[in-house]
Amino acid sequence: MFAMVLWATRVVGVPEHEVFSTLFFSETWQSVFAIDHSFFFWGGLLGLAVWRRQIILRAFAGAGLLHALADFLTHHDDARRQFWPVSDWVFRSPVSYWDARFYGNVFGLFEVALVVTLAAFLCWRLARWRERLLVLVVAAPVLLPVLMTGSLHGLHGMG
Repeated sequence: MFAMVLWATRVVGVPEHEVFSTLFFSETWQSVFAIDHSFFFWGGLLGLAVWRRQIILRAFAGAGLLHALADFLTHHDDARRQFWPVSDWVFRSPVSYWDARFYGNVFGLFEVALVVTLAAFLCWRLARWRERLLVLVVAAPVLLPVLMTGSLHGLHGMG
């Protein structure tokens, strides 16, 4: 999604509001989201990785499956088709990661607290400064927009 948003806003010049109000809900974008959020796609890839004993592919597929599960639990109006290609059914979670009408303000606080806690824990556990720096670089896309905008939804661009 980030690549699609960056392409649309920075390369093509589509205003952010139009991206999130129109393109985001278009059939083309939703088709991409159906594939990259499919439990069947990520589960199949994970099964293949386990069968082939591919540790990096296993981590990648496991992360994709975990992301799909997290999105399943935190998307309301912008829910995905996680059961594609078997079904186009969409579960509309009672919780949204960004929409205050569906506890997005509470989830935003939880999300930032979780990232800060896990980053601090990892930095405490890791001995090498390069490893600590990598943790901070990975945490930065979540934390910097919050610090820059003063909003728990800084990265989400909504709310």
